[in-house]
Amino acid sequence: MSSTVDKSEQRVREMFGEISPRYDFLNHFLSGGTDYYWRWRTVRTVAPEGDEPILDVCTGTGDLAISYWNKSQQTTEVVGTDFTHNMLHLANGKKAKQLQKSSAAEPAALQFLEADTQELPFESNQFQIVSVAFGLRNVTDTKRGLNEMIRVCIPGGRVAVLEFSLPKNRILKALYLFYFKNILPKIGQLLARNKQSAYNYLPESVHQFPYGQQLADIMESCGLEQVKWKQLTFGIATLYYGRKPK
Repeated sequence: MSSTVDKSEQRVREMFGEISPRYDFLNHFLSGGTDYYWRWRTVRTVAPEGDEPILDVCTGTGDLAISYWNKSQQTTEVVGTDFTHNMLHLANGKKAKQLQKSSAAEPAALQFLEADTQELPFESNQFQIVSVAFGLRNVTDTKRGLNEMIRVCIPGGRVAVLEFSLPKNRILKALYLFYFKNILPKIGQLLARNKQSAYNYLPESVHQFPYGQQLADIMESCGLEQVKWKQLTFGIATLYYGRKPK
């Protein structure tokens, strides 16, 4: 039986700070580029519905936040939050490039702020969509993070969680776990050396994190309604989404 993975705030912050220079490259390389598709599906399945702003927590280098900004044709304010300063530095670099090539006459604000998902610095009922991509399992207290996401969402708004999961098919699951446990950590550590064993942490955190109906049930227990979930790429990732009661 494996021991519980260390998800303390200090370890997670240091770990992502150390791997930040190679983070985007390794995401694309180790996923075979499917991470682009997963974000594409997310912003279309849980698409903007009004003028209220959108919040992406655990935003990392800002890819999902930027995807939402572009999906709204740069007319909806989007905020990305993360508690790792190095990640936000990279996100702001991407923001500058997006603004340079923007075709909108007056593009809506796209901003990145340093904040812990367990204690968001926003008043309640602010955002039409509150999203998180591959970050919820890194939050020390999953329910506390979800409750904060729901708190800042407007009544009738939606919370979207894109997260790694395990395939249902036994053969695919076995192959995936072999790659995840034996190959990915070695490649990741070789290309992004770090003291926190980030690419051992990744498979450990995925294996121990709830997925499928179990995570959907947790989201409902935190107060969301109409919770649905869709498996992506044979179940390697899953998109969960629900509405905050009006």
